[in-house]
Amino acid sequence: MKLNFKTGLMLLGAIGIANFSFGQETTTIVETTPQPFTKSAYRTWSFGVVGGTITPALAIGGKNDFSNWEYGSGYGGYLKKQLSHNFGIQGDFFRGSIKADNNVTPGSGVPNGSPFNSFETEIKWGGTISGIYNIANFNILNRKSVVTPYATAGAGLMGYQPTTTSTANVQVEANNGENIHELVIPVGVGAKFKIAKGVNIDLGYKMNFVDGDNLDGYRTGGSNDKFSFGYAGLEFAIGNKTKSQLAFVNPAAVLEQGYVAKYDELKAQIEASKNDDEVNMLKDKVNKLMSDADGDGVSDFYDKCPNTPAGTKVDGSGCELPKMEIVKPVTYIISEEDKKVVNDAIKNLEFDLAKATIRSTSFESLNRVANLITTKNLSLKLAGHTDSQGSDSYNMKLSKDRAESVKAYLVSKGVNASRIEATGYGESQPIDSNLTDKGRQNNRRVEFTLFN
Repeated sequence: MKLNFKTGLMLLGAIGIANFSFGQETTTIVETTPQPFTKSAYRTWSFGVVGGTITPALAIGGKNDFSNWEYGSGYGGYLKKQLSHNFGIQGDFFRGSIKADNNVTPGSGVPNGSPFNSFETEIKWGGTISGIYNIANFNILNRKSVVTPYATAGAGLMGYQPTTTSTANVQVEANNGENIHELVIPVGVGAKFKIAKGVNIDLGYKMNFVDGDNLDGYRTGGSNDKFSFGYAGLEFAIGNKTKSQLAFVNPAAVLEQGYVAKYDELKAQIEASKNDDEVNMLKDKVNKLMSDADGDGVSDFYDKCPNTPAGTKVDGSGCELPKMEIVKPVTYIISEEDKKVVNDAIKNLEFDLAKATIRSTSFESLNRVANLITTKNLSLKLAGHTDSQGSDSYNMKLSKDRAESVKAYLVSKGVNASRIEATGYGESQPIDSNLTDKGRQNNRRVEFTLFN
């Protein structure tokens, strides 16, 4: 009865705390809607107290050393850290008692070959670390999560003291009255019900697997012992009371709530703007920008020539484009006089020795060529040539430079550069022998070719 009294006292105290917290929060705390994935906006730490019944059997069945298990009592507490919306780490502490006997129900057919009549084990202390996985968050009526089912699994250590009663009614304390310490693995399920912003009812069931066959004081050499703990309790969130609990947050619902709020705000703004003169004026301008009554591709807002006939080509202001008359170019026939002007320029063209610098004695005849090209809109090809003295590369460069020098002079006199083509051929196209001075002089030349 000692454990039952402690359990009842603990639960009554927890209920009193919960009622006080609920009363405080309903009068002073304003509900907020933070961003769903910002953990700092929520309370992530909590503690809880639980109490319930312990039995030396599991809901999934299995072999037991005693045929008739009884209900023992247990209680404990925990501290939890919520790491994400659906997962947390929890440290549990618990105490309790486990009872069973071999009083077989008549006609049950359960054999009773045990040397013990009953046992009672006091769990002096137990401590475990478990992972808590929130299976779902349920939204009821106002779309706020108030029910969270969960699954849990972990591991820890416990110290316990079994006392057995033999068939001769002799009581024996196992391990000479010293606590037995063994590994325990708790696996369970449960559900939490939010009754206030920071207070939850916690209902659950844990199956505890012990790493040994000492729990009931009877070593059978078969399977390890186990026990179950069905509990109810209260959980209290720690931290700023204005913040919600992270474990009860449904990210999808929070996102939807935010979108609905923004939609309602925009809808209200649109309704308010329907009677706004400036907005209505802006709507008229937009409608005019979007309309094109004559279909010429220019908005009526910018169309300076409305009602142009269909198919008319218009400019950017919507007015008809002027019709352009195509004038065919006149082809000029090069006369003998024109050829004479060019020939005179060729004969009079002189350069400094081994350079592309035109001598001033050539300027007058080149001026007449420039005038001929500009006035009669002709084109000119300049071809530079050298004799065979010097290397091929040198002669090629010199012939090109001299042709370019003539072009530059003509351009300086007003000829369009696109009308002149300058090319160098070096010594590759001689017109006389390179074995005599006269022949080499004839080969050093720039040829002028007129064309339309």
